[in-house]
Amino acid sequence: MTSTGSVTASWLRPIPSGTTPCLTRCGHVGYAGRRLGELVQGRPPGVTGNQWSTAGRAPLDLVVSAADTGLPRFAVRFTAPAPDGSPARREERLTDAVSAAVGLPLLRIESPTLGGADQVRRFAEYVLDARAYAEGTDPDAGDAVGFRDIVGRLPDGRRGPVNDLGALARVEAVEAYVAGRLADPIVRGLHVRWTDGPAEGWGWVEVRPGRCLLERVRLTSRGFSCGVDPGRLAEDLAALALGERLRDLDAVASSLVDREELRRRVRALAARRDSFDGGFAFDHLCAD
Repeated sequence: MTSTGSVTASWLRPIPSGTTPCLTRCGHVGYAGRRLGELVQGRPPGVTGNQWSTAGRAPLDLVVSAADTGLPRFAVRFTAPAPDGSPARREERLTDAVSAAVGLPLLRIESPTLGGADQVRRFAEYVLDARAYAEGTDPDAGDAVGFRDIVGRLPDGRRGPVNDLGALARVEAVEAYVAGRLADPIVRGLHVRWTDGPAEGWGWVEVRPGRCLLERVRLTSRGFSCGVDPGRLAEDLAALALGERLRDLDAVASSLVDREELRRRVRALAARRDSFDGGFAFDHLCAD
């Protein structure tokens, strides 16, 4: 992972060294339960008092800092999806504006399923590992295999991408199919990216004949890169969310989507892509 955002020392405040981190990884430490205002030394230029008041209260699930200086390097926030035009969307815009003004990349994952403390920590560990891998490889020297494409032994004994966040969900789907609990063993998905905007990942599996369980994850990662394509990462997170829900199939019965309705939504997404010139990247689709 390489961060394209810069840490502006004049605005970001180091987290005190006496604070106990909940994560230590790759020369970084992570702290849970912070607010954006705690990390910034005053209101930055170009930010109004109202914007600062709102954004400063924004909760951050995890702040990852350099272990040697304590300066924040990026933050992670998991949220539930919010409709356009809602107060939650307004808060997100203000938080994004202040984060950009102080040079703090913010990763926001919108999912109705993901967001537990352990999931937040594991996600931060994943992107830190991906960054360390990216910084240690040189594509010009023949290091062409990306972090997400490293192949090894999966939990079921087969070989496959070991850095797929949805790998366990894919294994669980196969096991559930063998046990007669799913109509189809394949976790399918797609991902899309808005130019200079969020990425969105979809993942679904056919639970009953013609009835699918669908998960959608939206990932905003302005000023941040970890060497894994954001769209692909969003799709893997959607598969991870599916795995969480597959553990209790009785509870998802009312959430199943008709397969034809799912295809209609995929076609609508493709049509939406075609209506934007250069503003949308439709990277991967497997909607059989």
